[in-house]
Formats: sequence, structure tokens, C-alpha cells
Amino acid sequence: MGTLAGALEVRKIPAYPNKLEAHVEGDIEEVEGILRVTRIRVRYKIRIPKDKREAAERAVATHPTKCPAAMTVKNCVELDLSAEYIEE
Repeated sequence: MGTLAGALEVRKIPAYPNKLEAHVEGDIEEVEGILRVTRIRVRYKIRIPKDKREAAERAVATHPTKCPAAMTVKNCVELDLSAEYIEE
């Protein structure tokens, strides 16, 4: 969440306190006889100012390329990111 929080803050969208949540689920499957994490779903809930929706969407779309965790599992685990935006 730190990478996304930074991307939001750069765009003048506060990430703290209580503005950013992440709900994460993963799937474990047997692959060639070995259990592996095959899919991770991250659902963000972001509270944003009314005029910042487009900027927040860009932050969510681009932050994985700077995120150490996302880059670590790239090409190994399917990563599904989505966000719910709550305009305040």
C-alpha cells in the first residue's frame, strides 16, 4: 500500500489517515504437484476529493510498476487490482 499511498500523495490526494484500505485475497493451486500461490486479488477502497477521480485512477493504474511486491511476483502470479473510489 505504501507505493500507492505515495502515488496518491504526489497527486495531492491524501492517503492518510483512514483514506486508503486494501482487501487482499489469494488463490493457492497445485501446479505440477506443488502448491503455489497462483492469483492475488487486491481491492482498494480510496476516499478522494471530488475533483481527483481521474488522478486517483491514474495512480492505481500505474503504481504496480513502482511497487516492489508487484514487481517481485510479475510473470509468476496473476495480479488483479481494482479500486472503489469514495468521493468526499
